Amino acid sequence: MLSKEQKKEAINSFKERKSLLGVFAVRCTTSGKVWVGFSRNLDATRNGIWFSLRHGGHRDKPLQDEWNAQGEPAFQYEVLEKLKDDVPLLLVAELLKDTKRRWMAQLDARGLL
Repeated sequence: MLSKEQKKEAINSFKERKSLLGVFAVRCTTSGKVWVGFSRNLDATRNGIWFSLRHGGHRDKPLQDEWNAQGEPAFQYEVLEKLKDDVPLLLVAELLKDTKRRWMAQLDARGLL
């Protein structure tokens, strides 16, 4: 059991950690279809996407349809590229969009909102 000080330290460490920014892919291994998106928190993005897909409410209809047809075991989440920590905040949004476009072209993939 953690002491109050250990709990406080763990909470502070969690709050201070930087979220990973970057581009990811959702792949259907049976059909070969790929969707590419970007996120300001790559660690949490997969959970959010899988949650909405499992409940039939993902806003990308073709992805939801493929999920419904193929089933969860056919899907993979892959981090394609992480942004460096030293990217100026003002450049992050445009860099994420550009990186997403590049990966979409490279993988012949659909864009994911």
